[in-house]
Amino acid sequence: MPTSPTVDADQPTAAPTGRNRRADLVVALVALLLAGWVTSGLWSDPNGRAITVNSSDQALFEWLLAFGGHAITHGENPLFTTLINVPDGVNLAVNTSVTVYAAVFAPLTYLIGPPATFLVILTLNLAATALAWYWLLSRHLDRSRFAAGLGALFIAYSPGMVSHANAHLNWTAGWLVPLLVHAVFVLRRPGRWLRGGIVLGALVAVAFSIAAEGLFFTALALGVFLTIWSLHPARRAEARSALPTFLRGLGVAALVAGVLLAYPLWLHFAGPQRFHGTGFDPVIHAEDIAAFGAYPQRSLAGEAGLRTSLAPNPTEENSFFGLPLLLLAVACFVALWRWADPGRRATLAALGGTAMVFAVLSWGSQAKWNGRHTGQLLPFGLLDDLPVVNAALPSRLALVVAPMIGVLLAYAIDRLRAAPPRRRGARAAWALGFAAALLPLLPVPLLTSTREPIPEFITAGTWREHVSPDGVLTPLPLTLDVTPDGQRWQAYALAHRQGEFRIPAGFFLGPGGPDGRGRIGPPPRTFDTLMDQAGRTGLVPIITEGSVRLSLADLRYWGVEAVVLPDRVHGAKYDLDENALRRTATALLGQPQRVDDVWLWKVPPA
Repeated sequence: MPTSPTVDADQPTAAPTGRNRRADLVVALVALLLAGWVTSGLWSDPNGRAITVNSSDQALFEWLLAFGGHAITHGENPLFTTLINVPDGVNLAVNTSVTVYAAVFAPLTYLIGPPATFLVILTLNLAATALAWYWLLSRHLDRSRFAAGLGALFIAYSPGMVSHANAHLNWTAGWLVPLLVHAVFVLRRPGRWLRGGIVLGALVAVAFSIAAEGLFFTALALGVFLTIWSLHPARRAEARSALPTFLRGLGVAALVAGVLLAYPLWLHFAGPQRFHGTGFDPVIHAEDIAAFGAYPQRSLAGEAGLRTSLAPNPTEENSFFGLPLLLLAVACFVALWRWADPGRRATLAALGGTAMVFAVLSWGSQAKWNGRHTGQLLPFGLLDDLPVVNAALPSRLALVVAPMIGVLLAYAIDRLRAAPPRRRGARAAWALGFAAALLPLLPVPLLTSTREPIPEFITAGTWREHVSPDGVLTPLPLTLDVTPDGQRWQAYALAHRQGEFRIPAGFFLGPGGPDGRGRIGPPPRTFDTLMDQAGRTGLVPIITEGSVRLSLADLRYWGVEAVVLPDRVHGAKYDLDENALRRTATALLGQPQRVDDVWLWKVPPA
């Protein structure tokens, strides 16, 4: 998601005047207010409310923050754990481990708990993304602070970013992108390749920990952008002369990043519980072409009833710019091209070319229009079996387009403010165009709802009376993406220093999918299949001696000592029938005992 390679070249850095400082303060306040506005539904009760459309990912990131802080403070491995998915464990290097966030915010997690820490990071991510882009645009690309502020705010609160604010701490960490972009462009300066390479390598290591898929997309986008820019006749000689210094800096960056990421990369590609591909269907997660002209759900236009269902779920509205913005972007590009000198045209060609490449790639291997596959084969089909590429979701490549549009808007406003059209009608047309394109996309707060509280059985530490140290308990139904209670309970115990208990299954990506690809959670067994069926349907399955024997074998395979059912179970995607769960568990394990506010079954020894 890069911008122009004209950093510190085409535009001088603005002097820090009082007027500029006031502009900086205004942009910072607006960025913070918008971040608080988008996440406002959680601030009233961080521990008692969850993001409605993606409470499962919220529970996962809360667990990652609690586990990562616990692992670092207790000298455990933060990238591999057997606390979930016993006995096999989980390779967190191939998941989104957010280890840097877990380490930096560990004191806050211990102080206020994982849910509140999650909310703080989510809010800061959005605000920091706006501020980082504003810094890049205002200090290096635009003369106008107003233009830089509008471009930065658009990028930070674009439809894709607001969509991923539905619990994705990795994708909302967009502040990494302008830092990476700047660090890459600094490498071409004579005498800066060594220090610049060290800085870039460290940034790559941090970005890999927080958002590896986003880092991959940023690297691809920079490669496409710089290739187009370097091949332009107006920049070819400049690119050729800067290439040796640039390559030396890249070599240093690769060395530094390689040293810092040696163990995570080994785990990722050769460690236990690794897999190739992804646990998600890339056909489903390909962008609908019509989505580029549609409006997102969490926007003023969406609230007015103009939203669509063209995304696979509300967290993946990765384009959804609306037709007016697409038309405005084209108008800005054409106007800027007419006004530009050859050097700036190279930058515009790279911006437009990168946006088009990633838009087309985001459509996946087969074109889809308004929900229907057309059968037309697309370029991504040539790439989707390549290593690393096959682990990315094609629809998310559309996220690269938003910064291209944001920079284009900033350039256009900068040019219009410096030399406004002489005719009043033309000025009014531009103002009307910007208003019609941007106002409908203003974000509205994320949808939130009440979630079930952590049972007193966990919060009071009663579980320690029924589970041996480092022993295994399981909630009913077993922990998965759709039933995340187990990891929420575990996160509470870790953050409140109650000790460790382990659980079978969990919400993670691991091996076991078709054709050797990954899958969400472990392959199902008899016990969890029966409990899932009971919870979803409200009907007790037929229980035979064979199913009892197999269920007990499953529990002993996992080493479960206690099976626990709270009065209310949180279903992330659908409601669950607690009565059917209790009756099914009773048929399999006998009568339960009431302990605090849960039903508890002790698993008999073999």
